[in-house]
Amino acid sequence: MKLPRSSSINQAEDFLRIRKTGQAKAGRFVIVSTLADSSLPSVRAAFITSKRAAKKAHDRNLIRRRLRSYLQAHTPQFTDPSRFVVTIARPGAKSATNAELEADWLRQCRRLKLLP
Repeated sequence: MKLPRSSSINQAEDFLRIRKTGQAKAGRFVIVSTLADSSLPSVRAAFITSKRAAKKAHDRNLIRRRLRSYLQAHTPQFTDPSRFVVTIARPGAKSATNAELEADWLRQCRRLKLLP
């Protein structure tokens, strides 16, 4: 499942603005950053999975697919849909089960008040 181009963050300026003025919460497997932007019609997301998170491209792609599925499943429940969301996989994400990874992602989203 690929995110539509209209739902992905692809401008370097957006990443810098999210990093400088947004909020971030770190969990055991992921770091979730967010920034509210009233000009957005819906959630715009990005997933960062470096070689530190998983050496093999296959594993990095698997982590990204899982994170993308969590976003697609839980976006309708977001309290404010007009925001940027950046998810960064941490080194332990490769060894985490699907349930553990989803629980950690949801926990960080709740801490950021994205979900009720």
